[in-house]
Amino acid sequence: MATTQSGGRKHTNSTRHIGAVDGVKGRAGRLLLKASDNGTYETAKEQETAVLVSVPPRRQSEAQTTEYLDELAFLIETAGATATKRFVQRLEKPDIRTYVGEGKLAEIKAYVQHEGTSMVVFDDDLSPSQLRNLEAELLVKIVDRSLLILDIFALRAKSATSRTQVELAQYQYLLPRLTGLWTHLDKQRGGVGMKGPGETEIETDRRIVRDRIAFLKEKLEDLDKQSHTQRKSRGGNIRVALVGYTNVGKSTLMNVLGKAEVFAENKLFATVDATTRKVVLDNTPFLLSDTVGFIRKLPTKLIESFKSTLDEIREADLLLHVVDISHPGFEEQIQVVNDTLADIGAADKPTLLVFNKIDQYRPDDAEQDPFGEVQEVEDDGTAPRPPLAQLQATYMAKLHDPVVFVSAQDRTNLDELRELLGKRVAALHQQRYPYQANNWASE
Repeated sequence: MATTQSGGRKHTNSTRHIGAVDGVKGRAGRLLLKASDNGTYETAKEQETAVLVSVPPRRQSEAQTTEYLDELAFLIETAGATATKRFVQRLEKPDIRTYVGEGKLAEIKAYVQHEGTSMVVFDDDLSPSQLRNLEAELLVKIVDRSLLILDIFALRAKSATSRTQVELAQYQYLLPRLTGLWTHLDKQRGGVGMKGPGETEIETDRRIVRDRIAFLKEKLEDLDKQSHTQRKSRGGNIRVALVGYTNVGKSTLMNVLGKAEVFAENKLFATVDATTRKVVLDNTPFLLSDTVGFIRKLPTKLIESFKSTLDEIREADLLLHVVDISHPGFEEQIQVVNDTLADIGAADKPTLLVFNKIDQYRPDDAEQDPFGEVQEVEDDGTAPRPPLAQLQATYMAKLHDPVVFVSAQDRTNLDELRELLGKRVAALHQQRYPYQANNWASE
């Protein structure tokens, strides 16, 4: 905090914000003014750097820990910063005061001070007391996983609904963390007309935040009614929703199947707003919706505030579960998506499993046993990645249901996907709207 004095009066300028301390750069970086030879100034945004911190349980494998930190680094990159260092400490449970142990905290502090790092990012949610203690000790911006994901959602949200949803989740995240966030909040108001018990500024801010949360909830209720009315007007059509882990290629597949122009990028949460397009396969029309991707440890408040967007999944007749087959942890990602679907009440929906990005899949050993013998387990506890054909046979036998292996980017096996999807949609249409199907058959 910077304090200046003028005419006997002190003026205090605070740069505090969520997860920051006095005198620390803001989340989006600051503008640097660089004088050029002709006396003008150039503005350039300073690239923020981040230190990643993880406290995995002792039973977690090295490969899994590395994978989780890679995902956290990808989140940081998506938010516009760069990860420069990783710190890992294996504990049965995180330290209740500072999340990491005393020795590891000193190690992190020494690195941050030496390198001038902008922020420290934790791969778990921090309690308000942990956040305050870490800020006081490290003197840099502290960001936990939920705040990082909320920041990315705020960057990606475009529609009025999604912007309102993200703002609500941000205020719900902020409310329990108001205590000690600004140094001036412990002062009591006074002066003319302010006699009596008064109200501390922290209580005032809490009331303002609660009022804002109530306003946003009312606004979302109105937007939900509009969305519900729009979905009701789509009656007579089978609805198919694309679901899956973030960055598995749902938007690319949406663009290919629905001839849409949904924004697709190799970054996490490229799509936050739901998009719906009409598709016709085998003379059967249906509605295809692209929805927000899921992720490990998705903030609960974000799921609650995105209710209207997730209603596209709840009210769908068929789910197209897209999986990135090239990702080493794709089976865990499948489980994360299934668990999230169960949380929102959509676990019992008919589902078609689509393995995407087969063009990027690489088996660990090109000379695998052709008879499908059980592979030896590697030192890190993971089995070698088998050939693609073996995976396909394994999943078809396991699920007792057709699965499709495609590449939306290269347009590989898309005819097979269209054929299978067309059959599933036609069967559902015959079941739900038999009179329409009979009318089409008679034409």
